[in-house]
Amino acid sequence: MATAKEPPEGVHHYESAEDVPWEISKYWHQRHNIFSKYDDGIWMTHDAWFGVTPEPVARYVLMISTTRSNNIPPAHPLPRRIASDIAAAPASKTILVDAFAGAGGNTIAFALSGRWKQIFAIEKDPVVLACAKHNAEVYGVAKKIFWICGDAFTEIPKRLKQVGKSAVMFGSPPWGGPTYTDYEVFDLNVMGPYTLPFLHNSFSAITPDVVLYLPRTSDLRQLAKHAKPGDKLKVTHYCMHGASKALCVYFGSFAAT
Repeated sequence: MATAKEPPEGVHHYESAEDVPWEISKYWHQRHNIFSKYDDGIWMTHDAWFGVTPEPVARYVLMISTTRSNNIPPAHPLPRRIASDIAAAPASKTILVDAFAGAGGNTIAFALSGRWKQIFAIEKDPVVLACAKHNAEVYGVAKKIFWICGDAFTEIPKRLKQVGKSAVMFGSPPWGGPTYTDYEVFDLNVMGPYTLPFLHNSFSAITPDVVLYLPRTSDLRQLAKHAKPGDKLKVTHYCMHGASKALCVYFGSFAAT
């Protein structure tokens, strides 16, 4: 249920296409795919539209067996979902850290899964963090999340280093804006403002179990260079309407040997 709070300056909830700025209009027309509860009062900033993970990609679903007997063909498998795949981490992993919470798309999905004893959501923009908190209230999970306003690369070593052995680190970093779609193969070593080596080195210093949400055209050769000897990294594309929206690369206990 939506709250009656007034959004702070810089935050909006567009109800009419006439009010939507042109550059975010295509995202607004997908608003119910991004947040199914959009009409309940979801808050967004202008820039948050470009980075939020669509709910059908983020959310947790119970994965059921598709095996059939008596030679009956199996049912179509359920599409992959990020929260479901991360929930498959070893049982000893009870803490989820979302390093770039944004407007809350992934954080909310993690909280709705019921998988994690603790969830830490970090966002350096206080206005965007206000959106995430409010949106989590809309979904009824705000009290399941510990919110941190600050830079992930400062806050994680300072506050969360001691929980590393029990944590999975999830990062959906900025990709440098929508121009990433201009590249047939996206160079992760020049991704801005954080490169793949910087992200991997920073997060793996806390825990080996790291998941990064990256452009669908990411250079897989660059990802492979960060695999441990003998390991094969798990890379999963997440799709909507038959088209890949992005991929996640899974390090640590997620990797196949």
